[in-house]
Amino acid sequence: MLRMTNVTKVYRRGLVETHALSGFTLHVARGEFLGVMGPSGSGKTTFLNVAGLLDPFDGGEYLLEGEPMQGLSDARASAVRNRKIGFVFQSFQLIADLDVLDNVEVPLRVRGMDARARRERVERALAEVGLSGRLRHRPGELSGGQQQRVAIARALVGEPSLLLADEPTGNLDSRSARQILDLLERIHAGGTTIVMTTHDPELAARARRKVHVLDGKLIDPWAPAPPAAPADEAEREREREGGQPSGKPS
Repeated sequence: MLRMTNVTKVYRRGLVETHALSGFTLHVARGEFLGVMGPSGSGKTTFLNVAGLLDPFDGGEYLLEGEPMQGLSDARASAVRNRKIGFVFQSFQLIADLDVLDNVEVPLRVRGMDARARRERVERALAEVGLSGRLRHRPGELSGGQQQRVAIARALVGEPSLLLADEPTGNLDSRSARQILDLLERIHAGGTTIVMTTHDPELAARARRKVHVLDGKLIDPWAPAPPAAPADEAEREREREGGQPSGKPS
C-alpha cells in the first residue's frame, strides 16, 4: 500500500537546513491501522504531509499502491490526492461559509462528478458518521466532535484507499475523542487503511500497530532485529566460554 524507503525532507531558510525526515523507511500494508507517535517537532506531521503529497520530498523512494510518488507534477499529485487519499486534520479545516453538505461535497466537485451522484455520495458519507440530520448546518453551529465527523465524512466521500489523520482528537474533549476513535475503528473494519499521528499513548493504543518518530527517523518496535555480524557473534561466543575478547590484553 504505502512504502517509503530512505526518504529525506529538508527545509531550508537561508543558510540554515533542518532535516525533518532523515533516512525515513516505513511500509504500511493494505488494511492496516497504524499509529505514529512522537513529540512535537519529531517529524511525524512532516511524514504525513509527504505521505499525502502535500509536501515534496528531497530523496529516497515513495510508492503508493506500487506507483512512484517522486517527481510528480502538481496536477498529477492533486489527482492522486483526490482519488486515493483522504485527510483528517486536528483543526478540521472546514469552510466556515459552507454548510455541512457543501463542505463534504468539495472533493467530488473537484472530480467533476455530476450533481445527483455527488448528493448520493455525500448523504451516504454523512450517514456513516451519524450526521444525516445536519446537512444544512454550518461549522459554527456544530460542536467540535461534530465538526470532526464532518471532516471525516469529507475524507471518506471520495472512497480513498488511504486515510491520513493528523492528531484527529487534539482539539476535542475526552468524550468526543473516544467517539472519533470509535468511528475510525469502524472505518478501518470496513477495509480502509488508516495512518494516524498522535502524541497520546492511550489513543495510539487503539491502532493495530504503533511506530515512533524521533528526530526525523522511524523507530518501529515490531521491526525484526538485524542479524549479528559474524565477528560480533564470535566475540560473544568467546566471552561465554570465559575467554578474553579479541583486541584486549589477556
